[in-house]
Amino acid sequence: MAIRELLKEELANSVRMERDYQRELARLPRGCVVKKLIQGKAYYYLAFREEGKVRFQYQGRDMDVKKIALHQKAKKDRVQYRKLLSEVRKQIKFMRKALRAKQAV
Repeated sequence: MAIRELLKEELANSVRMERDYQRELARLPRGCVVKKLIQGKAYYYLAFREEGKVRFQYQGRDMDVKKIALHQKAKKDRVQYRKLLSEVRKQIKFMRKALRAKQAV
């Protein structure tokens, strides 16, 4: 019976972690910065998905280095959070399955 209680507690922690990861993903800035060379001149765009399509939003000829760095860091963080989210969802699935299982005699 003690194992079952531990599983329930761990399941609650995992559900909380899933919610926290989703909230952190939502806080990250949208898209990534793309530099396009058109006729030898650099133009900056913000690329993001919208309704299943990649959209480009014009940012200007010059873009602040801090803003570029912010989007690059957000891209790395997004990859990390998605990986953690995937792992915690697998844990949740496993624990829910284990808690539904009938006890062996």
